[in-house]
Amino acid sequence: MGAQLRVYKQKISSAQTTKKITKAMELIAASRIQKAMGRVRASSPFARAVTRAVSAVATHSDVEHPLTTERETIRRSAVVIFASDRGLAGAFNSQILREGLEVAELLRSQGKEVDYYLIGRKAVGYFQFRRMRAAGEWTGDTDTPHFSTAEQVAGALLDAYAQGGEDGGVDEIHLVYNRFVSMMTQTPESVRLLPLEVVEADADSAATSPVYPLYEFEPDPETVLDALLPVYVQSRIFNALLQSSAAKHAATQKAMKSASDNADKLITDYTRLRNNARQAEITQQIAEIVGGADALASGK
Repeated sequence: MGAQLRVYKQKISSAQTTKKITKAMELIAASRIQKAMGRVRASSPFARAVTRAVSAVATHSDVEHPLTTERETIRRSAVVIFASDRGLAGAFNSQILREGLEVAELLRSQGKEVDYYLIGRKAVGYFQFRRMRAAGEWTGDTDTPHFSTAEQVAGALLDAYAQGGEDGGVDEIHLVYNRFVSMMTQTPESVRLLPLEVVEADADSAATSPVYPLYEFEPDPETVLDALLPVYVQSRIFNALLQSSAAKHAATQKAMKSASDNADKLITDYTRLRNNARQAEITQQIAEIVGGADALASGK
């Protein structure tokens, strides 16, 4: 019985230590979510302004720009997967990797080759473990993304797109990332970045939005597109980085909350087992004392 009590005490102590760690990580993730959401909100006005400008140029001009014109034959596609550098986030990384591989499989079924561009150590490790080749990798900047990372990713993707599928580049680009919906919900989302599909707003806001004015372009629409489209691509990638960061912190908080609750349950269960073992030991000791007393009494 004494050995059982020691085992239960050790398990209770271990569960309490685990609960302290997971509770601290839950609080840290909760504080980071607010900062990440603030960054998403702060970047939205600029992204909307760039989207509106690109929409105006694409709508009010007949320029066939390489970034807005779909190629006749799409031989190779780029799939950019936004994962995280750290784990302990539940199904955050596994669901985005699964979504990215499903998108790639769909593209292959259409007769296209696929190049992977990976963001986050978890995605890089997943591909390295399975000996899958990646055309580009970026790590170390997923918790609090910087715009310089978006510039690097956009530069590599635009270079590959300009090169074209015939010459070892790509003919279209897809982004796969976790979109932050709420503290409890983060959904994988895949969008085609290039050839450009400009989405001005959702259906509700589009119905109430004002009519945009006509624009005059100086010096000419093609030059304006050359300047605007790289900025637009950078802003879309940066927004995906921020969305993924906020979703990751929310997933971490949810996972750590679940871990803390499980630790509480373990502590309760082991405490009950410890109390039962202690009671059984006390009962046994009382029975031994009574038995000894009866033996002494009968011996007299």
